Amino acid sequence: MRNIAIYGKGGIGKSTTASNLSAALSILGYKVMQIGCDPKSDSVKNLMKGIRIPTVLDKIREKGNDPITLEDIVFEGFNGVLCVEAGGPTPGIGCAGRGIITAFEKLDELGAKQKYRPDVIIYDVLGDVVCGGFAMPIRNGYARDVFIVTSGEMMALYAASNIVHAIDNFKDRGYARCSGLILNERKVENEIELVNKVAGEIGTEVVSFIPRDPAVQIAENQGMTVIEALPDSEQAKKYIALAKKIIELTIDNEEETEEEDEFS
Repeated sequence: MRNIAIYGKGGIGKSTTASNLSAALSILGYKVMQIGCDPKSDSVKNLMKGIRIPTVLDKIREKGNDPITLEDIVFEGFNGVLCVEAGGPTPGIGCAGRGIITAFEKLDELGAKQKYRPDVIIYDVLGDVVCGGFAMPIRNGYARDVFIVTSGEMMALYAASNIVHAIDNFKDRGYARCSGLILNERKVENEIELVNKVAGEIGTEVVSFIPRDPAVQIAENQGMTVIEALPDSEQAKKYIALAKKIIELTIDNEEETEEEDEFS
């Protein structure tokens, strides 16, 4: 099972990238679960025909002392992608980061991984801040590989640098590693050169270039990913290529465990 976190500054196209990646991986034959870890709770809507699903925190508040089931919080989207939204606190009350921790604990308690046995789990995480809750996917053994969505814009690159530093703080504990940047084009002057330069400075590389394309907006206006709405488009081919690249670069935890058992 591959455990992958997609981080990035808010508004950079992180959730669009994550949902198209999940859809592309499903087309390639992988069983995928995508977990939205942003208080806006809109990570998986384009895998669900534009419908917002109930969040884990919503269900915890709604059910009170009554038990929650996986069927309450895990929904099947496009091509069998399993969709979960962690959710956020009541506006003005509580910590969004703590909400992510609560949601992860509930999924673990209910045995989500054991029941669904996904080949790939995608954690879609807000990267403007990397406090304890938002760092949960990279520090508690959830994600092994982190990809950061960025553009050539200054604040997006600043956020990417902060995320890499956060990952570095945990590297001695055997947690996640930064496996590269995904450049989501914003038509910044000399954008590719600029992002490649910054990637070198922070000790990583650009693994994919996603061009700015109206196909994304056309698909999202229909509540879909590009993979679903425009499967023969050039943009869909870019996301398929990204999915193949990510499989090539990431760690399969089950294979790693088998190797450890063989040589122990």
